[in-house]
Amino acid sequence: MATFAGRAQWGGLFDQFFTYFGTLDVASLIDGAGASSTITVPGVKLGDIVIGRSMEVSTAGMTVTADVTAADTVIVRFQNESAGTVDLASTNLRLLVGRPSGTYFR
Repeated sequence: MATFAGRAQWGGLFDQFFTYFGTLDVASLIDGAGASSTITVPGVKLGDIVIGRSMEVSTAGMTVTADVTAADTVIVRFQNESAGTVDLASTNLRLLVGRPSGTYFR
């Protein structure tokens, strides 16, 4: 996990960035079912924005969202909308979270 200054990279839109890298294994989900994983990302707080997430498996037919829900906590939600059962393989998860700049986000 890393924290770094962000003014130059994003034109001042974000003051700070937080990254996460770890392994995630989501349970098999039938059509219409969902599951959430709680990820600890030290330093994030409410109001921070999950800018991006990536995994090394296809999530076709699934909706995947990620939100900061508390200090040091990101919830990643998986919702199966594929009309069949989906069992994602264990995979690496990467998250990028940004702390909005008070200059642009008021």
